[in-house]
Amino acid sequence: MSCLKIKICAAIAFAVALCLLTAAGCSAPKTASSTATAPGTLTPLAPGPNDAHIAYWTARYLEETQYSAQRLDKAMSEKFFDNYLEMLDPRRENFLQSDIDGFMRYRTNLDTLTLGGGRADLTPAYEIFGRFRERFTQRTDYMNQLLKQDRFKFNTDERILRDRRHAPYPKDLAEAEGLWSRQLRFDYLQEKLVREFSLTNGGTILPLPKSADAEITARLARHYNWTLHYYTNWDGDDVLQSYLNALTHAYDPHSDYLNEQRAADFKISMSLQLAGIGAQLTNDYGYCTIASLIPGGPADQKSGQIKPKDRIIAVAQSNQPPVNVVDMELSKVVELIRGPKGTQVRLTLSPAFDRAARPVVILTRDEIKLEDQEAKARLIELPDDRGGTNRIGIIGVPSFYAPIGSDAHSYVSADVARLIKKLEQEKVAGIVLDMRNNPGGSLEEAIEFTGLFIKEGPVVLARNSVAQVAVKSTASPSALYSGPLVVLINRHSASAAEIVAAALQDYGRAVVVGDISTHGKGTVQNLTRLRQIIWPATPAATNDPGTLKLTISKFYRVTGASTQLKGVEPDIVLPDVLNHDTDIGEGALENPLPYDTLPPNVISSVHYDKLNLVQPYLADLRRNSETRTATNLDFNYIRQDIDEFKKAQADKTVTLNEQDALKERKKSAAERMARDKELEARKASEVKTFEITVENADKPGLPEPMPLMVTKTNGYKGVDFSLENYFKTNSSGLANSTINSNKISTTNSVPIITTSPVPPDAMLDEAENILEDYIPFLSKNATLTANQ
Repeated sequence: MSCLKIKICAAIAFAVALCLLTAAGCSAPKTASSTATAPGTLTPLAPGPNDAHIAYWTARYLEETQYSAQRLDKAMSEKFFDNYLEMLDPRRENFLQSDIDGFMRYRTNLDTLTLGGGRADLTPAYEIFGRFRERFTQRTDYMNQLLKQDRFKFNTDERILRDRRHAPYPKDLAEAEGLWSRQLRFDYLQEKLVREFSLTNGGTILPLPKSADAEITARLARHYNWTLHYYTNWDGDDVLQSYLNALTHAYDPHSDYLNEQRAADFKISMSLQLAGIGAQLTNDYGYCTIASLIPGGPADQKSGQIKPKDRIIAVAQSNQPPVNVVDMELSKVVELIRGPKGTQVRLTLSPAFDRAARPVVILTRDEIKLEDQEAKARLIELPDDRGGTNRIGIIGVPSFYAPIGSDAHSYVSADVARLIKKLEQEKVAGIVLDMRNNPGGSLEEAIEFTGLFIKEGPVVLARNSVAQVAVKSTASPSALYSGPLVVLINRHSASAAEIVAAALQDYGRAVVVGDISTHGKGTVQNLTRLRQIIWPATPAATNDPGTLKLTISKFYRVTGASTQLKGVEPDIVLPDVLNHDTDIGEGALENPLPYDTLPPNVISSVHYDKLNLVQPYLADLRRNSETRTATNLDFNYIRQDIDEFKKAQADKTVTLNEQDALKERKKSAAERMARDKELEARKASEVKTFEITVENADKPGLPEPMPLMVTKTNGYKGVDFSLENYFKTNSSGLANSTINSNKISTTNSVPIITTSPVPPDAMLDEAENILEDYIPFLSKNATLTANQ
């Protein structure tokens, strides 16, 4: 058995700038005229020769290793079954109730089918997916027929349910067709509204040409057929991936089965590095398309031979024949493009400037460092009352990244240490750690990171499935930085970010500010490769058995309280829309582990030096912050957004009346334009901001300050938004383009160019204000140096 030696506190999103931009449903037909596959012509799917062993051993390992130590019994079978249906049909609009009734014989039997006889019976996985694929094909065919026949009118009071996750399945095909019809009408109306109304035309409703109906129809048909193509091109690996994730999620929401591709993506997201060509890819209805090039990568170094919007038509390995990748799923194209450092790959392109051309570009794969996802700092220079300046630092920590395996590259603790040293060299008076939207990462790195701010002592406690508690401590003899510290969090700050925020709060080392709580993920995962457990099961087995990411322990604060479900509550709560979103946080996930605390006898043995650098000043800091946010214009805007969000959450439906929808859009647009106008009128800030990266942290001096103003186009002077003018100025490209008010030609008009201050970040601005309040308090307090 081979366990990768890193404990993971959160699953970092796979959508990282590896050599792709990952997108759900990343394979598609080339044109809108693609014909949906009839149910009778769908290629049957069957498990691979090793899949039954993979499923069996995944279930066995879950029983023996996952934190809750639950057997795969009848109760777990029900969760497993329900999860699989939800993964395939989360909005409950494809399966019929009769389908669900037919599958119910499996609901309490997946335990015996999975664990009986040493090989799992995967019949339920393929039968259920096969029915889903048939229904989705029926749905696509039906919607395509409606697109050909219907002339859509939106003048009734009809509304569509916003969220169908808990709605009943349609009882029969007729009821399903009613749902599909309403969804189609909603999709059509959204396309129509985008063309009719946009902020860029000054909030004017744009009359549409007669061709608009055909263009909207073609666009929707292309989208529906693209989605159908994705599902009908699933292979056995895709089915197994979804089925086993339904099983792991029955135990907890953070345990996952990762097939070979997903495991590679996870390693890249943790390590911020890969061997590839250095291009971000996306899927454009069946075409693998260059979205952007990573500076300094092999593709970027080809002197213009590869450019954004170019399409990759074929991929060849070294001297091997090329493989056509048109209509291939994006993840599979990425598998072909990735490879060991120093090897060659040949790409056949369809350039954006000449789609008929087919140049071949030879690239040598190299190691790509994803620097845009590293920690970064900003030095803020503020004028003071005496005509001088004060300096504070902001360090953005996007994740707790660390290498997986033998690679020795980016560690977040080492990177942040370099940034701190640079900020201290530049004489900052205090630092804000911005950990908003940080999903977590390496547990070891969270501990090392905390040690930058406190001396040797416990950081977090971890309890395993047999109630053994391990104290995880930082070994730092002294803190690298012992000055004033504010930690900014939000409800998307999770796992390792919560460990750090909790420790710094419990030590009294930092003022924690932000949303009402963090995410509430208080669990630790471990990666285990299945290869050495079950490989090869049969001589014909060719698929890699994958990797299990399983929850193995819960972590606890040094006070003994878990952050599971409850998260970390800040010392100062700031207004934010996320505070009112009931779909955010651990409690919104299926099957989360419960909140609990460690027993007193365990906590009594945990000793740490509480610094008490926050509590004496907290009442004053809160009062000052509340006074500012009560009158601050940006927080007034946030409060308005909160009111609108609450109304939207309370209303479970969306209108299908065009005039009502336009009124709502005009109202929102008027508010947005008023805010933009107010921002443009603001006095330019005297604050100077300097961006410091890991790359330039060791260089002397500071880079050029970041711009204080941004320039944008806000509509056009003298534009006639009538259809006659639209046709007059767009006749050359009208036949092949989608009419969109965002693309109004400005041939005979003058753009309205405006400059305004950089859009404010109200929460970060207030965190800076709190730090400025905090600095004078601590400057009078000798205990500030207690860590040194």
